[in-house]
Amino acid sequence: MTKRLAIVGMGKMGHAIAELAPSRGWDVVAQLDEADTADGITRAMLGDADVAVEFTTPAAAPKNIRAIVAAGIPVVVGTTGWYDQLDSIHRDVDSQSGALLSATNFSIGVNIFLQIAATAARLLAKAPGFEAHVLETHHSTKKDAPSGTAISLEKTAAAAWGRDIPITSVRTGSVPGTHELIFDAAFEQIHLEHIARDRRVFADGALVAAAWLIGRRGVYSMADVLGTSNET
Repeated sequence: MTKRLAIVGMGKMGHAIAELAPSRGWDVVAQLDEADTADGITRAMLGDADVAVEFTTPAAAPKNIRAIVAAGIPVVVGTTGWYDQLDSIHRDVDSQSGALLSATNFSIGVNIFLQIAATAARLLAKAPGFEAHVLETHHSTKKDAPSGTAISLEKTAAAAWGRDIPITSVRTGSVPGTHELIFDAAFEQIHLEHIARDRRVFADGALVAAAWLIGRRGVYSMADVLGTSNET
């Protein structure tokens, strides 16, 4: 059965999702850009979708999330940089029996990469002489730095490492996203890296998450989608 999808935010990610969705069994019933949502979002504007995906800006995301949930539509959020409001939005979602799935990165590989990073950090925390560092590189138009994925990588690895890990952010060219976790000692180095070659990897993961969220209530992450929430 064809699923109905609303896209909020018609930037690079929104267009990538719109292009990929039909081949994944979706009917895109609404495509809203910033001008469309300036005065709020209603269920009618969302085309009575089964689920919405939100890829806008850090400033716009909280208002959009609340409006989509208030309209009774589950929402998958890929916008990062708004997490100072995460707790209050989670409370709002729960109070309205809504459904929210947010992620700093929808790549299936990145979400597995986080587990690998945690395992490596846990093992190397016992080894003398190693230091850790996170390096992330994105296209020059990315608005937030460090990236949400880099923050997730640092938090995941640091929890196993036992101390904070510094992050370096690079903004250049058209890089979709590269994340590196480096463990360096005097005479050796362990270098873990995930490279996104095409923005469609994020679009595909967002559509997987959107299909999973239909019919659910609560607040979720990609770990719930992949069944790995207890792995790290």
